[in-house]
Amino acid sequence: MINQRHKSLALRLLCLAVCVWSVSASTDVKGTVPAPGDVAERLQECAVVQALNEKKAASNDSASSLTSQIFSILFPGSPAVNALLATLYISGPPNFLLALCPPNIDPSSLSVMVAFAVGGLLGDTLFHLLPEIFLGEDEHDKVKFVMVEPNKNLLLGAAILAGLLTFVAMDKGLRIATGGGGGHSHSHSHVQAEVTTAAKSSGADYRSDEKELRSRKVATNGNASHDTQILSSADKEINPSVKLGGYLNLIADFTHNITDGLALSSSFYASPTIGATTTVAVFFHEIPHEVGDFALLIQSGFSKRAAMGAQFVTALGAFLGTCIGIAIQEFGGNSASADANAVGLLGTSLQWGDLLLPFTAGTFLYVGTVSVIPELLETGPNKSEELRKTLTQFVAIFIGAGIMLAISWS
Repeated sequence: MINQRHKSLALRLLCLAVCVWSVSASTDVKGTVPAPGDVAERLQECAVVQALNEKKAASNDSASSLTSQIFSILFPGSPAVNALLATLYISGPPNFLLALCPPNIDPSSLSVMVAFAVGGLLGDTLFHLLPEIFLGEDEHDKVKFVMVEPNKNLLLGAAILAGLLTFVAMDKGLRIATGGGGGHSHSHSHVQAEVTTAAKSSGADYRSDEKELRSRKVATNGNASHDTQILSSADKEINPSVKLGGYLNLIADFTHNITDGLALSSSFYASPTIGATTTVAVFFHEIPHEVGDFALLIQSGFSKRAAMGAQFVTALGAFLGTCIGIAIQEFGGNSASADANAVGLLGTSLQWGDLLLPFTAGTFLYVGTVSVIPELLETGPNKSEELRKTLTQFVAIFIGAGIMLAISWS
C-alpha cells in the first residue's frame, strides 16, 4: 500500500506536470512558443513551486557565511567593477612579493606551491565553473528549473574544447619558437637546465679567454685594470638563445594573463560567487607562476629590478583581458540579459557572452593538467625523498581543491 508520504509526493509531481503543461500551452493566437526566461517566470507562479520555494527558504540559514561577508567587502560593485577589482587583486600582490624573492631562487623549489595551485584551479573548474556552465547557479530563496537544450550543451562543450585547444596552440607555438626547448610553465625546470648547460659551455670559452688575457698581461706587462674589466664583462654574457627564451616567455606570460582577465570578467557576469571563487583560484595560481617567471628572467640576464618591471608590464595583459571580457558581455550580450524574443546562436538561447565562461574553463583545464601536472610527475633518483615529496604534493592538491569546495558548500 502506498503510504501517505508517497501520495503527497505523487500529488505534487502531478500538479507540477499540470503547471508545466499549462505554461507550454500558454501561447498567443499566433502559436508563438514562450522563451525559456518566460517559462521560468511562469513556473514560479504555480502553487506547487511556491510551496517548494517556501520550504527551501525556511530550511536555509538567513545569516550569511564569513566568506560571503568577505567577498561582499572585496567586491561591492557591478560585475564590471568587480572584475576590474579582482584583476587588481591577482596582479598587484604577487608582483610585489617578487621584491622579497632572492635573485638566485631555484624554480624547482616551487613544486609544492604549484601543486596547491593545481588543486585550486581544478577545484574551481570542477566545483564551480562547469556546474555553472551547464546548470546555472543555485538560488537560496527559490527552486530553479533547467530546460534541457541538446544543441545548447553541444555549443557549451565546443567552447570548452576551443579554450583547451587555444592553449595547446599557444604552447606548441612557443615550443617551436624556442627550438623545442619547452613551453610556458611554472617551475621552468627545463629552461633552468638549458641555462646551466649554456653557462658550462660558455664558461669553457671564458676560461680560454682568461688564459689569453693573462698571457697578454705577462707579455706586455701593462694595463692590468683594462684586462680585468674585459674579463668581468665576458663573465656576465648570457647565451643568446637563453635571452631569446626570456623574451618569448614574457610574450607567453602576457597572453596567459589575458586569459586570466577573460576568466575573471566572464565569472563575475555569471554570478558574484563564481567570480569570487575564480579570483581565489587565479590568485593561488599566480604566485608560483610569477615567481617562476621572475627566476627565468634573472637566469636570462635581467637584473632584479628589470625582471620586476617586466612582470608588471605583463600584468597589464590581465587588465586587457578583463576589458575585452567586459566588452563582450556588455555588447555581445548573454542569455540572462537578452530580450525574451531574441534569437540565440544557431537556434539556441545562447548569446556570444555565454561562450566566454566555458572558453575560460577549457583554458583552466589545460593549465591545471597538461601544463602543470607533467612537472609534478618529474622524479629524482632518491626514492625515499621523492616519495615524501609526492605525498606533500598530493596533500597540497587536496588542500587547494578543498578550499574551493568549502567556499561554495551550501
